[in-house]
Amino acid sequence: MPKTLALESLTAEAFAPFGDLMVAKGQPDKIINQGKCGRFHDLGKLDFDGGRAGISLFRGEIESFPISVEMVERHPDGSQAFIPMSETEFLVIVAPDEDGVPGTPRAFLAARGQAINFHRGTWHGVLTPLSVPGLFAVVDRIGTGANLEEHWFDTPYSVEAVTEDAGEGLAQVS
Repeated sequence: MPKTLALESLTAEAFAPFGDLMVAKGQPDKIINQGKCGRFHDLGKLDFDGGRAGISLFRGEIESFPISVEMVERHPDGSQAFIPMSETEFLVIVAPDEDGVPGTPRAFLAARGQAINFHRGTWHGVLTPLSVPGLFAVVDRIGTGANLEEHWFDTPYSVEAVTEDAGEGLAQVS
């Protein structure tokens, strides 16, 4: 029998233990390019042990609800940023570390225009785009050594679709 969670809106405060929420909202930090561009500066803190920062493109398969969460992974040697290349929603699964294994996961719905940067060592689910094109720029550590740990849950979680009566950004997850 699946375990039950609640789908949460992705906010900077709620996501802070797991990473950085990156969004170009409000007033930019600086106006550049002859006054034609607003810069929202240093929104994600890159953190690498060895290696270097690299930019890759990921094209994820579109998922539809209910979404099964069978495993989480983490990268002990580097942070990992996911930046959608179109304004689409995506699912973000994270879990606190409890003595080297993931604790109870949390499910966040990333709104259009939001991007995330997982802190180094954060347990997280796989890339889960909810609509086409599912294309993301990913900034993470490029280097030698094992930088991937996976944990498979004994009992998977199932994320259900947002229901209208659940309120904005909230829904039941079972």
